[in-house]
Amino acid sequence: MTAPASAPQAGAPVLEIRGAALHRPQGRGERELWSGLDLDVRPGEFIAVLGPSGSGKTTLLRSILGLQELSAGSIRVDGAPATRGNPRIGYIPQQRPYPADTAMRARDVVALGLEGRRFGLPLPHRGDRARVDEVLREVGAAPFSERRVGALSGGEQQRLRVGQALMDRPALLLCDEPLSNLDLANQQGVTEIIDRQRRDHGAAVLFVTHDINPILGRVDRILYIAGGRFMLGTPDEVLQTRVLTDLYGAPVFVLRAGDRLIVVGMPDVEAHHDHEGAA
Repeated sequence: MTAPASAPQAGAPVLEIRGAALHRPQGRGERELWSGLDLDVRPGEFIAVLGPSGSGKTTLLRSILGLQELSAGSIRVDGAPATRGNPRIGYIPQQRPYPADTAMRARDVVALGLEGRRFGLPLPHRGDRARVDEVLREVGAAPFSERRVGALSGGEQQRLRVGQALMDRPALLLCDEPLSNLDLANQQGVTEIIDRQRRDHGAAVLFVTHDINPILGRVDRILYIAGGRFMLGTPDEVLQTRVLTDLYGAPVFVLRAGDRLIVVGMPDVEAHHDHEGAA
């Protein structure tokens, strides 16, 4: 599907995707999730990735991380082919609680984001500690930096995962449902940390989410994948009744309730709820 034109961002693309296709095994053959995806993401750009479960959103992130091969096409990060363990990429996963008996300290979780720690290489301890302290302050985790991670709340643990992703000062942040299972206050806090990285440090953000509402005011463009097709454009261009009805091949209605969006009628989700069920 042809994407509408959008305002260009400054600088060379951090992420370049050309002719990308993704197939999934089905029976004796394959099912095409999507194909013909071209996408440039530039420094400081915030792109939300939406669509129903099973549409290939997380698999797209895995392909950018070098963990999943595309069925066709290419991906380049900072001008080089996508490879596993690229320190130019920071990855923020869904919030999943650490076991209560986890003895690792909060600062140790953040320190795992250093490239050397990830790959088992020794690094100078003085520089490590200074960087860990800096990131702990950035994500608001300094007050509990010495506490056992298993004793922290879900929101506090997620701040540590964000900090881990920021340790190597990534050019690209991949966020896979990072607000899931968080209360509103922690959703806002985590979103602000991520948004600050793109504003202050020029990190590009690719943000997979079930609920567009917590990030709607920060998003530059939306990549919406559904029914083996996709739409790429600004929130006003994509989040329309006509556009989503065309993508799903069934009547879908986009309603505004104050400053929130409600999407009604998507075939694979509940009949009425906030957009959190649509991606």
